[in-house]
Amino acid sequence: MTVRATAARILARLAGRGGTLGELLADHRKLREYGLLQEICYGVCRHHDSLAFLLDELLERPLRQRDADLKYLLLGALHELRELATPEYAVIDESVKAGHALGKEWSKPLVNAVLRNFQRRRKKFELTLGQQAENIRYSHPQWLAQSIRDDWPGQWSSILEANNRRPPLCLRANRRRGSRMDAMRLLQDAGVACSPGQLAPSAVYLRQARPVGEIPGFAEGWFSVQDEASQLVPGLLAPEPGARLLDACAAPGGKTCHLLETAPENLGCTALERDPERSDMIRENLERLDLAAELVIADAADVSQWWDGAAFDRILLDTPCSATGVIRRHPDIKLSLRPNDIAAHSKEQSRLLRALWACLKPGGRLLYTTCSLLRKENEQVISRFLAGAGDAKTLPIAADWGLECAYGKQLRPGGAEGPDGFYFCLLEKL
Repeated sequence: MTVRATAARILARLAGRGGTLGELLADHRKLREYGLLQEICYGVCRHHDSLAFLLDELLERPLRQRDADLKYLLLGALHELRELATPEYAVIDESVKAGHALGKEWSKPLVNAVLRNFQRRRKKFELTLGQQAENIRYSHPQWLAQSIRDDWPGQWSSILEANNRRPPLCLRANRRRGSRMDAMRLLQDAGVACSPGQLAPSAVYLRQARPVGEIPGFAEGWFSVQDEASQLVPGLLAPEPGARLLDACAAPGGKTCHLLETAPENLGCTALERDPERSDMIRENLERLDLAAELVIADAADVSQWWDGAAFDRILLDTPCSATGVIRRHPDIKLSLRPNDIAAHSKEQSRLLRALWACLKPGGRLLYTTCSLLRKENEQVISRFLAGAGDAKTLPIAADWGLECAYGKQLRPGGAEGPDGFYFCLLEKL
């Protein structure tokens, strides 16, 4: 099986909601051309609607549904021709071979014709693409582009553009090991170019992404991979010495570990996760960083299953969501997310918030966060909760970052160095 045929099959499965891109790629990490496989898959997801428009222009008639793998083979080839440095003749020749590997020997003249036509008339097709509706030009599903435009009428175009950029690699410097400057000096002495984040005092951006095994000091606990937006959590939650802290929905454990790295004395931390496999990730992170927390596997909203009745001083609810703020990291969201998913997420977010509120002490604080850009998962969840809770109020977030919302603050996805899209709302129990 050629790398392009493998990419086509992965993308066809993804489009049929057969898993996430990370899951589907996992079995191929030892492939010699894994870098190209990853680039094709991520590139097609990132530019899917634009590529699909171009393919429709190039085809005399649509492909049959059963030929979805051939469709994604052609989308991958168009991505290569538009974005990569692969010689054009090689893209066409290898794509023809990939069609044969998919068991579609009849596709040779079709693949040849489509790709050579694009090669010859590329300027015309690109000009036509530039004249299409925003969702096609910005390569987002129409419903999602419209939802972001409705929620952020002054920022929607910059958000969609940011979603299509390659994400930066952001590290969290472990301040138990030393200062951020110490951590950056460790990188720089090893020839790794880096720069400090502008929002979180622990954030360090690498100029060029690399596997964690190649990051100096990573194995020794100097660094963790974590977006800068998530690194703002400890400063907002601000637990006091001796406090009891709950991190609900804690996997993979980045925020748990960061809270412990910056913790005052005698902090008692419980990390709660419903998925046993994902809870293993929390345990591994705690062990690597030599940190301790009580790890509980349970549904956070089913408090009778796990709570002993001792109230918490601080609760972090980083709730499951649409992840529309991290599309630049996970562009397969564009293919897998559906409009009715938003309502389902909103319902679950409200369920978790109501249940966990009972576990908070009077005077305690709960930080509600999502990596969503959609108000239905953010402000509207908070609004409904406040309307039904007689003992809750929101606290202002005194920071010079983010967009002010009716409740809380919203970060938009940034540029070459900048945070993911992220929502924060701090609540206090009266």
